[in-house]
Formats: sequence, structure tokens, C-alpha cells
Amino acid sequence: MGKIISVHSFRGGTGKSNVTANLAALLARLGKRVGIVDTDIQSPGIHVLFNLSPERFRYALNDYLWGKCRIEEAAYDVSGVLEGRRLKDAGSLHLIPGSMRTGEITRILRDGYDVGLLNSGFQELMERLELTHLLIDTHPGVNEETLLSIAISDILLLILRPDQQDYQGTAITVELARQLEVEQMFMLVNKAINPRDFTALKQRVESTYHVPVLGVLPLSGDVAILGSGDIFALANPDHPVTSVLEAAAQRIDAA
Repeated sequence: MGKIISVHSFRGGTGKSNVTANLAALLARLGKRVGIVDTDIQSPGIHVLFNLSPERFRYALNDYLWGKCRIEEAAYDVSGVLEGRRLKDAGSLHLIPGSMRTGEITRILRDGYDVGLLNSGFQELMERLELTHLLIDTHPGVNEETLLSIAISDILLLILRPDQQDYQGTAITVELARQLEVEQMFMLVNKAINPRDFTALKQRVESTYHVPVLGVLPLSGDVAILGSGDIFALANPDHPVTSVLEAAAQRIDAA
């Protein structure tokens, strides 16, 4: 049975989508069949990291939610990012993007949708594409669809920055996740500044929330320069950032 992994942050700007894309690619590099769903329907964007142009979208997640297509019809094979990377026995990657059409985003904001369809859709997608891992790129903060995604997840991965606002908001999410009885919860600290403090920072976060921290990612100019133009861990296999992401992917796979 495959695992559903919700990747969430209380605030925007944590690098959540970038981390989600990298973890998905690294899991596929381990030979897994991986799906990604962009449920940040109000501000979708993870498709950019996979060089998937909106012009190629025949269907998006919005279309499934409005009954215009089956869930798997909105899934695009983006396994091409794994090609030419000297990878052996790589798995597969499928992405369901959110619509980039202004009118459809406006409709979501105005009319909403039946969030219950997300639950059934995730399960159908895993069965029909025979996925081992389904990563959900959630909308920041707390809303109905985020709570549903968290509730049906096997694993919740929280992304936070070493910032007081993030610390306080993350505490709310952790408490909600415990009330929803999420099976497993992990954290990943992103955009940390002082490498000499990383071990102590990891220990502080773990002792504060009583949640395992999979790693501490540095604030990296190399990541910024890439500008979401590629999957960083695949383009930079020997980079320190990649080492942290690889360890996180392996821990998630073993969970």
C-alpha cells in the first residue's frame, strides 16, 4: 500500500514546493513510483520545477474537482527530469498541477469546491497509477482542504524557517495534527543561516515540538540562483543541500 505524504508550512516563503519537488525526485531516483498533487490551488506553481508548461495542461486539479475529468487524466508524466542524470533503476514521477487560468483561480476563490473529493481522488490516483508515494503540496496556513489532506496522510512533513513567526504558527499545526491523529510527523528546517548552529538548532526544534527533524537546510545562494529552473538535487548531486534532502527522502521511504 502506498503512502500519502502531506508537505505543509504554516506560512508562505518557506521553500515548501521546492522541497516537495526535490523529495519526490529523490524518491523516484530510489526506484519508487511517485505522484505529486499541487493543492495550493490559489497560487499553484510546483509545475515550474518540472518544466511543465501550462500550455500542456489539458486538465488540472481544478477540472477533477469540478467533475470534468477523472483524477488520473489530470496527471502528467514528468519522469523526464530523471533522464540524463546517470540514474539507474529510476522510478517514475507524475504531477497533477493546479490551473494557471485566472478565471479558474477566481472561481475557486468565489465558489470553493467539494473538499471531500480530494480524499477519494488521492486514493483513486494511487491505485490507478500504482504509486508507492503520493506527495501533497498543500496551501500554507490552515484551511479546510489542508486539514483534510493532513487527516488522511500517513506522514506529515512540516517545513519551517528559523523564524519566530514560523515557530509560533508551526506549533498550531503540530497541535492540529496531533488532534487529527496523524500516524507520523516529521520536520525539516529550511533557510538556516549559521552552519555552526545547525546541530543545536535541530535539537532545539525537536525539544520544542517533540517531533523528529529530518535535517536542517542552509540558506543557499546556489538554490536561489537556480530560481526553480530545475530540480536542485538532481542538477547538483554533490551539493550539501542535496545531502540533507537525500537523507530526508530515505527516512521518509523507510517510515
